[in-house]
Amino acid sequence: MLPLDPTVRALALGANFAVLSVILSSGRPMTHVMWVDADDEHVLVNTELHRAKLRAVSRDPRVTVTIWDRDDPYTYAEVRGRVVETVRGPAARAHIDRLSQKYRGRDYDESNITSERVILRIEPETVYVH
Repeated sequence: MLPLDPTVRALALGANFAVLSVILSSGRPMTHVMWVDADDEHVLVNTELHRAKLRAVSRDPRVTVTIWDRDDPYTYAEVRGRVVETVRGPAARAHIDRLSQKYRGRDYDESNITSERVILRIEPETVYVH
């Protein structure tokens, strides 16, 4: 596995927003604005067990994530890849708190959680940096 492109990693580690596009069972795309994160090799997004996006990637792991610089939206990266792992349990719950701290400066509101949290680990296959 190759390390994550440095520009993608920098954008994902900053408080920048992303859009996650998945493929529904109908073949149509679905896109959501998401908080985003990264490790050394993957783009990470956090969702919940009952969400349509999780059902979609469980059926077809192909996704696209576009992350843009909040201070310069003309600077962005598009990552086309696959969800190669899902992480549940305490690690996913702690991850949503870290994301909330990054984007909102406080832990995630427990009352917003309606099912188990899940991290999607996305392995890039193609990266475009603009």
